[in-house]
Amino acid sequence: MKKKWYFIAPLGILAMLLFALVGGEVVMRLWNWLLPSLFGWRQINFWQGLGLLALCRILFGGLGSHRSGRPNFRSRMRERCGKMTPEERERFRQAMRERWGFGPSPSESEGQ
Repeated sequence: MKKKWYFIAPLGILAMLLFALVGGEVVMRLWNWLLPSLFGWRQINFWQGLGLLALCRILFGGLGSHRSGRPNFRSRMRERCGKMTPEERERFRQAMRERWGFGPSPSESEGQ
C-alpha cells in the first residue's frame, strides 16, 4: 500500500504543475489575442496570466469544493413540504409571498 503513494504523490504534483503551466499559457494567449484588439487593453505576460487563472479559480471555481448545498437543500425542503398538511403549505406559501414580494396567490386573485 505504501508503494502506491510513492508513485501517486509525484504524479499529482506533476499534474498540478502541468495544469498551471498550460493554464497560464492559455490565459495569456487568449488575453493577448482578444482584449488588446477589442478594448485596447495592454498585453500580459505568462506570470500575469497565471495570476489571472488563480484569481478566477478562487472567485468562480472554489478551492476544491465541487459540491453546492442546493441539491441537499431541495431534498430537505421537499421532505418538509411532504409532511405538511394543505393548510400548512398554503400558510407557508403566503408567508413567502409576503416576505419576498411575489404576486398574489391564486385564491386571492379569484376573489377580486
